[in-house]
Parts: sequence; structure tokens; C-alpha cells
Amino acid sequence: MTKKQKRMAIRLVASALFFAVGMLMEEKTAWYWLFFLVSYLSAGYDIPLRAVRNIKNGQFFDENFLMSVATFGAIAIGAMEEAVGVMLFYQIGELFNDYAVNKSRKSITELMDINPEYANLLKEGKEEKVDPYEVLVGDTIVIKPGEKVPLDGIVIKGTGGLDTKALTGESMPVEVKENDTVFSGSINLNGVLEVRVTKLFDDSTVAKILELVENASFRKAKAENFITRFAKVYTPVVVTLALILAVAPPLLFGGEWGTWIYRACSFLVVSCPCALVISVPLSFFGGLGAASKNGILMKGSNYLEAMASLETVVFDKTGTLTTGKFRVTSVDPVEGTEEELLKLAAYGEFHSNHPIALSVKEAYGKPVDESLIGRVEEIAGHGIRAELKEEEKEQELYIGNARLMEQQGITVPPQESVTGTSLYVAEAGRYLGSITISDTIREDVPMALKGLKEAGVRKLVMLTGDKPEVGQAVGEKLGLDEVHGGLLPGDKVGKVEELLSRKQEGMNLAFVGDGINDAPVLARADVGIAMGGIGSDAAVEAADVVIMTDEPSKIIDAIAIARKTAAIVKQNIIFAIGVKVLILLLSAAGLATMWAAVFGDVGVSVLAILNAIRALGYQSNKLK
Repeated sequence: MTKKQKRMAIRLVASALFFAVGMLMEEKTAWYWLFFLVSYLSAGYDIPLRAVRNIKNGQFFDENFLMSVATFGAIAIGAMEEAVGVMLFYQIGELFNDYAVNKSRKSITELMDINPEYANLLKEGKEEKVDPYEVLVGDTIVIKPGEKVPLDGIVIKGTGGLDTKALTGESMPVEVKENDTVFSGSINLNGVLEVRVTKLFDDSTVAKILELVENASFRKAKAENFITRFAKVYTPVVVTLALILAVAPPLLFGGEWGTWIYRACSFLVVSCPCALVISVPLSFFGGLGAASKNGILMKGSNYLEAMASLETVVFDKTGTLTTGKFRVTSVDPVEGTEEELLKLAAYGEFHSNHPIALSVKEAYGKPVDESLIGRVEEIAGHGIRAELKEEEKEQELYIGNARLMEQQGITVPPQESVTGTSLYVAEAGRYLGSITISDTIREDVPMALKGLKEAGVRKLVMLTGDKPEVGQAVGEKLGLDEVHGGLLPGDKVGKVEELLSRKQEGMNLAFVGDGINDAPVLARADVGIAMGGIGSDAAVEAADVVIMTDEPSKIIDAIAIARKTAAIVKQNIIFAIGVKVLILLLSAAGLATMWAAVFGDVGVSVLAILNAIRALGYQSNKLK
């Protein structure tokens, strides 16, 4: 409990004791009135004061005004017990509400706690504690065990383990060493790290995330906007009806003033819209908190609401469904062995840092004797010509694409369908074989796609700038419904617009990309989802939802959290309005006492709030 909550609890305990003593008194003596007056003031002296202050600020019809009028009216007609009981239980309900709100804020607060307080700046061999804003790009900082990483940078000395849970939702520490990138907001678990800063604090990962979280509350869901508009109309209407209920029957039909004022007071008590005004936004806040705990950042409750009704999910290929890292998937020699062909290619490509060359060298996996490599010539857009010398045998190798083979007059035998990039190897006009290099599918993609189908997503689509045949092969392997290849960023937007025109009314389309070259499509979709938010400024800027890891399966969690939140919001709206309308009618008819009105307000609010915080309790149950 916070200090404020503890003070309130002490006040309410004192109020309850005075209330209990007053209830035990059989006669309405001066002591009876004194005990109830002290009980009333202990519990709710601040409510009328708030009402007066709000009226001065132009807020006439809030819950403070309703509770003040209702309890003053009850006191005026001698219903002291009900008046004090209403105030006491209303404040008990408010205490529960406050506790529930703080509980739901906890995950967001923990996320905000990743904000570093200082940085250890290393200058001329000496450490100096400074504000992270004072550190410049290129400066060296020292991060000790237990300290937060204050700025993004590259490790230049030391090794250690980083806790990145606040950023990714993953509890497993990440081991870092020299030349590895570290991100602000992580916590150094062990080892002393010296880091060269690569971004100013305003551009760092932690700053981007905190900005995203702070702005999320401004983007409200349709349900939240509806409740806000509803409360503005509903409260003045029930105050007017209560006034009519108190005055009209005595004036027009000769009813007793005390009876009808009592009914009007009960009507006012139950009419407080607290259950809706607090529980609906709190439900969405809880959903956003649950998402952040699972490494999913949403830019507003409107996107959380939209995730609950996804019909189509469109994926980019490279960097989303695939790792974007090439590896050798097949070696097809026409002479000699696979190892011999790989060796020739690895030696020929030794000086190249092209991703294809790197994958060939990785597949060969053995040391290269540079003394055997002679002149290497790059043939732009085609490949390379390399001279090798081994045991006084000189070899002239041509390694590259089909155009290089054609240029050299080398005939390449027909190949079966290849799902990757073919690298051809020839020696002095003689074709030796081919090596196929392919992008690799992310480990959890099959699980993610299966989970999305089971979650009711009707259509899974892939858009890629890669060759149509490569995209089709990946799509068939993953069981996608549609695949479109050879697309430029503008073409992807056109395809998304076409898919949007085909979706059902009230359903949504999400596009999942890497947030760098897919910004136009991310913006055009109903929900733009960026993968790998850590270290990707473009991902945080362009997307509506940011998956902080490279796991497409997190989208299943996002949908599950969104649907759970939407169900809780619906339950709270139906329950609160239903109970309130019923008790309002019973109060007007004189069939419900002020105690029933207390349940209609406080009881319903507490139950709705407790239901709302269930959104925080989401546990991932992704398919294994």
C-alpha cells in the first residue's frame, strides 16, 4: 500500500468504529448524532470539498457532487445511518479502486523504471558520474554489475550478462563481449563493461520506448471514447431525473417529501458512473501492461482493440518470416566431391564480405591458406575471377551467376527448381558445379502461423521483393494462403489496399514487417506490427505495435491479450449498466433502499475493477 492508501485505511477504520457504536445506540440522543457525524467526517470530509472545488472549475456533475447531494439529502430527512453508510462504503470502494489501479500500473511503472539515472563517463582514465543527457556519441562509459545500461553502444572491453527483460519480456540473460551491441534499459548482471556510445540519450532505445509508453494513453479505444461521451450525457440526465423524482410527486400528487427525497437520494447514489468511467480505461491499461510484460509495446488502446478482430495477417519475408541470414542449402558438383567444390568457392570468395560469400566460407568451415590465392578480379554484376595455385598447379576460377557463365561461354546444365540463389563454379571453361544459398526460416515461424490459424485468423499472406519463385517456395513450405513476389515498396502498398478491400466489415488487417523499408505498408494497414524493436528506430517510429524480439509467435500473445481485454471490457459495460438500470428503477419505485443503492454504486465498481485487473494476469500459452 502507498502512504496515501494507508492514511485512507486508518480514516476508514476510525469511521467504521464510530459507525458501529452509533448503530448500537437505540435512542437518537445527542451522542447518536455525534458518533455518526464523526464517522461521516472521518470517512468523507474531502468529498464535499472536492465537489465545491470542481464546481468552481466548471465540473458540476461528477461523483463527488452526486455523493455530496445524496448524503446531505439523507441527513436532512433524518436518514443519518444511511447517509453515513453510503459515504463509508463509497470510500471503501474508492480505496479498493485505488489499490486496483496501482496494481495495474505496476508493470508500466516497472517499464518506466528502466530510465537510467546516471552514466559513468570515462575521461582520461577516470570515471565521472554524469547525467546520461551529457554523454556524447563516441564517449566511453563504464557499466558495473547491477547498473542499468544508460545509452546504446558497442562493447569495447569486458564481458558480461545483460538482463533485457524490461525490453524484450525474455527472462534469459544475454551474454555480451567485445564488439557486441548493448541497448539502454538493460541491466548489467555481472562483469564490468566499457562501452563506446553510438547514440545520444534522446535517440536511445530506452528513450524511444518511454516515449512510446507515455504517448499510448492518448490513443483511446472506441469503447473508451464511448464511455467518456456516455458519462458526459448520463450524469446530468440522472441528476435531472432525481430532482424531478424528489419534487414532482409531492407537488403534483401530494406525496410525502421525506419519502420522495429519500428515493431521489438513493437514485443519485446508484447513478454514479464510477464502474464504467474507471473500469473500462483500466481494462485497456491492464491489457497494455500485460503486453509490455510479454515484450509487446502497443502505441495505444485503440490498437489493442483492433488486434482483437484480426482477419488477415500480411507478412514481409526477409527479416520477418526469414532471418535475413544466408546459408548454403545444397552443393551440387558435376566433378569431384561437395567438399572440393566448397573449398574452391571459399578460396575464391575469401576476400569478399558479401553475404553470399560469407555463407560459403561459413559452410566450408576450415582455415584458408591465403598464400595459395593469387589475383582476384571482381566482374561487376556477374561474380569474380580468381587465380589459385596449389602444388604448382594453377587454376583460373570463375565464380558467379548464370550471366557470368554465359559470358565465359560455359554451358550450365538444366537444374531442377531452386529455392534460393545459385552460385556457379567453373575452371578454365569447364563447368564444375553449383552451390545454392538460401535465406533461413525463423525458428518459431511455423508455430506462429499455426497459432494464428487456430486463433481464427482467416488469411495469411506474404509479400516480398524477392523473386516470385523464391517467395512461392517459402510460401508453400509454410502453408501460406497467398504469396506475392517481386514487389517494390509501392507495390506492397497496392497489394495491402487490395486485401483491405476484400476484408469483412468490422474486421482488421495487420501487416508485419521489419519497420525499416516497410514503413509505407505499416502505415497503410489497420495495424502495423514491427519485428525486432530493439535497436530499430524505424520500427518504433513506423509501427502501431512493436514486437521487441524477433519472434513472430509473439503476435499470438498480442491477439490473446487483446481478446481477453475486449471480453473484460464488454463484461464490465453489460454488468455495470444492467445492475445500475435495475436498481435505478427499483429506487424510483421505492422498492430499493439506499443500502441497495450503495451496492449498485460501490459494489458494482469494485467488482468491475477487480474484473478489469484480470487483464494483467495473462500467461503466454503459445503452441510448442
